[in-house]
Amino acid sequence: MHEISTGLLIALLVFLIVLSAGFSGSETALMTLNRYRLRHMAADGHGGARRAARLLERPDRLIGLILLGNNFVNILASSIATVVALRLWGEAGIALAAGVLTFIILIFAEVTPKTLAALHPERVAFPAAYIYVPLLKLMYPLVWLINVMANGLLRMLRVPVEGVNAESLSREELRTVVAESGNLLPKRHQRMLLSVLDLEEATVDEIMIPRGDIVGLDLTDPREEIREELLNSQFTRIPVFEGNVNSIIGFLHARRALGIVSREDWTIDDLRALIRAPYFIPEGTPLSKQLLNFQREKRRVGLVVDEYGDVQGLATLEDILEEIVGEFTTVPTIQQLKDIHPQPDGSYLVEGSASVREINRSLGWKLPTKGPKTLSGLIVEHLETIPEPGTSIRLAGYPMEILQTKDNVVKMARILPRVERSDSS
Repeated sequence: MHEISTGLLIALLVFLIVLSAGFSGSETALMTLNRYRLRHMAADGHGGARRAARLLERPDRLIGLILLGNNFVNILASSIATVVALRLWGEAGIALAAGVLTFIILIFAEVTPKTLAALHPERVAFPAAYIYVPLLKLMYPLVWLINVMANGLLRMLRVPVEGVNAESLSREELRTVVAESGNLLPKRHQRMLLSVLDLEEATVDEIMIPRGDIVGLDLTDPREEIREELLNSQFTRIPVFEGNVNSIIGFLHARRALGIVSREDWTIDDLRALIRAPYFIPEGTPLSKQLLNFQREKRRVGLVVDEYGDVQGLATLEDILEEIVGEFTTVPTIQQLKDIHPQPDGSYLVEGSASVREINRSLGWKLPTKGPKTLSGLIVEHLETIPEPGTSIRLAGYPMEILQTKDNVVKMARILPRVERSDSS
C-alpha cells in the first residue's frame, strides 16, 4: 500500500463509503418491501420484483450476503483511513481517523441511506436485486458457510430457524389492513370486506326469522285459504307444514304452485307433488360455513333446528348475503315490516321478537350481540327477571321503557337513541 498515492487512497475510501451506503440502504429496502405488493408485481412480470421475491425466499442467505459485503467494505475503509491518517498526521491521526470515519459512516453510509430506503423501498430494492442475484451465485460457498455457522448457533440456543412463516395474517390483522387501506378501497368495499371477515363470528341464530314469525302454508287449511295465501305471498319459497311449524314437510316454489291452483280441479295432492324436502341447519352454525353449505347443497333456504330437532327459525341465502352487502332486496322482509316503528318524538317502538343484530344494522346502534339474539331476551338477561309494563332501564346506554309483556316475554318496548354520558357526570 506504500506504492499507492494518498490521493488514490482517499478516492478509494470515498468509493468504499458509497458501497457501504449501498449495502445498508438495500438491506433496509429489501426487508421493508410490502410482500403482498411484491408478489402482485412479480406476477405481473416486473423483473426487479421477481428477483427481489426470489432473494426473499431465503432471507438468511440474503442477509448473510449483504452483511458479508458491508462488513468487508467497512473494515477495508477503516484500514485505508488509518493509512491515510498516518501519512498525514502521524500516530496522532489514528484516533482522529477513527472518530471522523465513524461519524462519516454513521451519517453517509447508515442513517441517510437507510432512511431513504425505508421511505422509498421499491426504488432501492429492485435495482439492488439485479446486483444481488448474480453476486449471491458468485459468493454462495462463503455465504452458505456463514449461514450454517449462524443457524447452528441459533439451534444451540433453541431458536427455530425452519418452518417459521412470518407472512401469515390473522383475521384481526387482516381487518386492520382493510380498515387502514384509506382511499385505496372505496368505503363500501371496505365495509363489505369487513363483513366477510365477521361472518365467522356470527351464527345463523342471529339472522334467522324466529319460528313465531315464519309465514307458511298449512295444508290442513281449506283449499280457498291456501289458494289466497299463494296468490298474495311475497315470497318465492314458502314453508309448508301440517298443523304447526314443527311439522314442516318441505318448501313450495310459489311460481310453480300458482299454475296448479289456477285450475278449478286442483287438489292438495297436486301441491304435495311440488314440495321439496326441507333442509335443516343446526343452530349455532357460523354464517361463513352455512354460506358454503348452501352452495354445496344448492339450497337457498333452510330451517334452523336445536339439538332436539325442534324448529327455531328460518334462514335464507339472501339473509347471509345481506350481512355482506347490506340490504339489496326491493321486497321488504317481515322484520322491516313490523318490528321497528319510528315515532315523531325520535323514539322507536320495537317488538320484543326483533333481532338485536337487525336493530343494530337498521338503526346504526350498538346493542350487545354476545348473548341473547332478540330484544326480549336481551332485556330479560339484563334485568334477570320478567319486567312489568312501565319498567324503565338503561341498556348499553340506550334508555328503554317496557310497554307490554305477555307469556313471560317482552312484547313491546320504547327505545330512545343512545345517550352519551359526559365525564363530569
